[in-house]
Amino acid sequence: MIRKVKVERKTRETDISVELNLDGGGSVSSARTGLRFFDHMLESFGKHSKFDLRVQGKGDLEVDEHHLVEDVGICLGEAIAKALGGKKGVRRFGFALVPMDDALARVAVDLSGRSYLVYEVKLRGRKVGDVSGENFEHFFESFAKAAGVNVNAWVDGKNDHHKVEALFKALAVALRDAVRVEGKLLPTIKGKL
Repeated sequence: MIRKVKVERKTRETDISVELNLDGGGSVSSARTGLRFFDHMLESFGKHSKFDLRVQGKGDLEVDEHHLVEDVGICLGEAIAKALGGKKGVRRFGFALVPMDDALARVAVDLSGRSYLVYEVKLRGRKVGDVSGENFEHFFESFAKAAGVNVNAWVDGKNDHHKVEALFKALAVALRDAVRVEGKLLPTIKGKL
């Protein structure tokens, strides 16, 4: 089973390309969106998920970063969904506790096909690096919807950078666990995910 995909999205506001290999090993991880902190988070996600991930994106940053962050979330979610295919044999559930200095992130995921986001993250400042804090929740929401994944995310701590980075790493580790192939059966009693 090949779990490698490329997803592209071009609108009047953005031009995004995501290449993803769920079984790649995490050695190839790069992001070029024009938002340095967001690139750092995406590269960290690729490394800690052990997925090979390449993200290229351009957006109407002269307006703000909202459209770019949203569309990268959509493309990454679509790539996960497409790479998982019929989901036969996947573990389905994943959970991670990830500390980063003062911050502790907890993320649980379910590849149920039913998207939902619980996002318990409070940031102190308006921006983290070059990204508005509110756009991280929007990224997670866009990702969960496009992937058809239930994501429950909580983070505690003081430093906003540490909180957001721990959150991206925890999502990566939880997804790495959830997409792991453990057999040949579909992990549900419903017959469909």
